[in-house]
Amino acid sequence: MTEVTITLPDDLAQQARQAGLLRPEALAALLRDAMREQRIERLFSTMDKLAQLEPALTEEEIAAEIEAARAERRVRKAQ
Repeated sequence: MTEVTITLPDDLAQQARQAGLLRPEALAALLRDAMREQRIERLFSTMDKLAQLEPALTEEEIAAEIEAARAERRVRKAQ
């Protein structure tokens, strides 16, 4: 187990102590929650960046790409 020392303003430390937030289990839960929120924020940020890339293909464009690939395969088989 790792021991961590933190420095807090006196009033915040007193309030956190009274709320039971300075207990090891409470601090561990707070840190886990904060890390989970960071991961979720990074996920949404990445999704936003991906959404800004080239527009997604329409169903018609996908069907056309599939047909083109099939036609190319038929030509190769015929050779």
